[in-house]
Amino acid sequence: MNDSDNIQMPAAGERSIFDLIGAAHALEARVETALERAQLSGAKFALLSALVDAGEPVSLSDLAARLSCVRSNMTQLVDRLEGDGLVRRVQCPGDRRVVKAELTELGRSRQAAGAAEVAKLHADFSASVSAEDRAAFHRLLTAMA
Repeated sequence: MNDSDNIQMPAAGERSIFDLIGAAHALEARVETALERAQLSGAKFALLSALVDAGEPVSLSDLAARLSCVRSNMTQLVDRLEGDGLVRRVQCPGDRRVVKAELTELGRSRQAAGAAEVAKLHADFSASVSAEDRAAFHRLLTAMA
């Protein structure tokens, strides 16, 4: 007998955390599927959205901070987006050591398509969940933050 044999699963009423995790995974899968229709992943959509929100080229370091990821991951993501023609790297006029990411027209268009897909998910959620339940859900998430 080992220690894992003594682990008790929570009773049905005490599974709310696990239910929430399961729901989050299901929702993440729905978001990824929706974004695939726009030929994007969640990470690519997040980066393109950050550039749209900024309204100007953003340094890779600033993007990494905004998206809470390490700079090396940001560099790889920008490499992929640049290869897809969605962003381009530009030099900072004030400091040639700084490289910024800038949206291309295709990147702006693809982000808009992704945003439209996400908006459909929001509309579906709002149509299938009452305002009262959405408010309770918001309170739950706020309490957990």
